[in-house]
Amino acid sequence: MAFSADSQDDEIISEINMTPLVDVMLVLLIIFMITMPVLTQSVLVELPLASAEHTMTQADSIAISVLRDGTVQWNSEAVTPAQLQQKLMQIAAFPQQPPLQLMADKAVEYRHVLNVMALAQQLGITQLGFVTEPVP
Repeated sequence: MAFSADSQDDEIISEINMTPLVDVMLVLLIIFMITMPVLTQSVLVELPLASAEHTMTQADSIAISVLRDGTVQWNSEAVTPAQLQQKLMQIAAFPQQPPLQLMADKAVEYRHVLNVMALAQQLGITQLGFVTEPVP
């Protein structure tokens, strides 16, 4: 049996088999069709009410209030963002940090509260608590 140079077995196959690629594309399409409605629907969540025993505020604790308009108060005294950062840096330098009590108006934009929390975290403050009103 002799092999010739122009035999069909020696030719390079120049076509690409698209069937596996189409299968993968269809699977991804089905996955996206299933997950997209879940991502676009909004669900109303009623947060649970929490009741806790009333704790007395410590004499050395510091009250930080975020008012409805986004202004911040340090122990009932209005402070600028730079002053707040300076005061938090002083607190972070203490070996025994006094606890910070964060009070926010329920109508304040969340970003204002988040800015105070992020600044405290960046400066290394570990004792930060939220003050809320008890559930009637």
